[in-house]
Amino acid sequence: MKQKFEKKIELSAWVVTTLLLFIFVPKNRIREASVSFLVKHIITWLFGLLVVERGLISYPSRLFFKKASKTSFTFEYFVYPALCSLFNLHYPEKRNYYIKTLYYAIHTSIIIVFEIYAVKYTKLIKYKKWSWYWSFSTIWLTYFVSRIFHRWFFKINSTS
Repeated sequence: MKQKFEKKIELSAWVVTTLLLFIFVPKNRIREASVSFLVKHIITWLFGLLVVERGLISYPSRLFFKKASKTSFTFEYFVYPALCSLFNLHYPEKRNYYIKTLYYAIHTSIIIVFEIYAVKYTKLIKYKKWSWYWSFSTIWLTYFVSRIFHRWFFKINSTS
């Protein structure tokens, strides 16, 4: 019975994330979204494998590629990169430092709230030698690295 709950959550994550991409990625910015997605994908692949292989986090219930990798394909390879694409596309480039910092905090916090829920109430993720603040820090850092790459790749100049 419990496995069905995890499967529903994981499938819902795919549906909701796909809808978010269709709704919030303008057709004229698909290229930008794709580059952000792939860059975040590379970063989360590295961090995700490192954290799982070191035994800091485990994903007891996974829907896809259970024997290929110990990481969560859904979250590490689709949800986080997709959310990062949205993050970069709608980044408040012309706003002040405080708004930009708040933008990072809000995006990272939304992910962390869902992760904490998953840790507490599901078997989708289990913290072994990890805590929410490590997730917060690494997600913030990967967003930051992704943003730097995005600005460089698309030659965006900071105005603040």
